[in-house]
Amino acid sequence: MAIWGLVVETTVGLGERKHTEAYVLTHVEGTRQEALAELERRARGHAPEHPRSPKRRRLFREGDGFLLVIDGAWQSFSTRFTVAELLDDSAAPDPPSAETAPPEAGPQPEPADAVPPAPATPPVERYSDGVPKRPAWWGRTGLP
Repeated sequence: MAIWGLVVETTVGLGERKHTEAYVLTHVEGTRQEALAELERRARGHAPEHPRSPKRRRLFREGDGFLLVIDGAWQSFSTRFTVAELLDDSAAPDPPSAETAPPEAGPQPEPADAVPPAPATPPVERYSDGVPKRPAWWGRTGLP
């Protein structure tokens, strides 16, 4: 099965120091459609640091991902979400050889410390132009 990287390219910094940085959110093993579904879930729930006072939020679908454009009071910030097939990883562990691989023993129980799947995000109530009625930061306790 293919391994897909969920890649995020986002605007960071302000003013003259504003630039784009890219990082891999996670890897998804499965079909391209499964990876795109996970990427869309993450794109819809993404709450970037900037702008601090969003005026408008737009999520666009494109060939291999999504583009999130958030207009602030003075500037727009964008985040691109892309799904890409992993072809090579210099930090990937070596696959077990046939000599050292344990024999197949059927389905194994899931470990007790396994991470549960992320809960589905509830639908966001929006105005007719797509802007959320309640900002993403509303009700968060960790804000200054």
